[in-house]
Amino acid sequence: MTAQTSLPAKADFAHVTDWVFDLDNTLYPHHVDLFAQIDKNMTAYVANLLGLEYAEARALQKKYYYDHGTTLAGLMHHHAVDPHHFLDAAHAIDYSPVLADPDLADAIKALPGRKFIFTNGTVKHAEAAARALGVLDHFEDIFDIVAADFVPKPANATYDKFASLHRVDTKRAAMFEDLPRNLIVPRLLGMKTILIQPLPGYKALERWEEFDNEDDNIDFATDRLSDFLKAIV
Repeated sequence: MTAQTSLPAKADFAHVTDWVFDLDNTLYPHHVDLFAQIDKNMTAYVANLLGLEYAEARALQKKYYYDHGTTLAGLMHHHAVDPHHFLDAAHAIDYSPVLADPDLADAIKALPGRKFIFTNGTVKHAEAAARALGVLDHFEDIFDIVAADFVPKPANATYDKFASLHRVDTKRAAMFEDLPRNLIVPRLLGMKTILIQPLPGYKALERWEEFDNEDDNIDFATDRLSDFLKAIV
């Protein structure tokens, strides 16, 4: 199946009662590039922890990210790091690049039903970014990596725990994500899946993060979240 890249019809989402949003590069766009700060902090953490040069630390960090879903999961598995210490270091960033988006706030507020943030980051990080965007008050809850027992997306168990905790009927839910692999399980669970793409000209950090228009796990793809949501409501 080919993912639909045009704006949706309201009828496409008429059954949805729970709206689930990733945070980084989803609620705020890729070009804001908060993750570049986080990425740099994670590489520095790996370098300091293991006594590696920057290039070696970065290569290892990316390997853990690819193999385990997050750098943290790899560090916990191989080096038994304290996850809270790592997360505090990773998210010690400047949030000033995130600007308020009244159109996005209005569109999220208008969605019929509950709204959640589901992130491999922390509640503290999600609150800071969502507050800067002006959307924080429109969300029912934030399900973070701590609530997931530090098991990140795309693990099946993490989606199951989220759905169970909030009593989400996945066949009446929609998931918005910037990473294609994080939409595989939601699609299997019956959720509508929407990939948030970078604006034209922005280069994805990793080849495997890029959009494949023939990906069967993606129902829709868009580079403008607020326009997409406004078409629904």
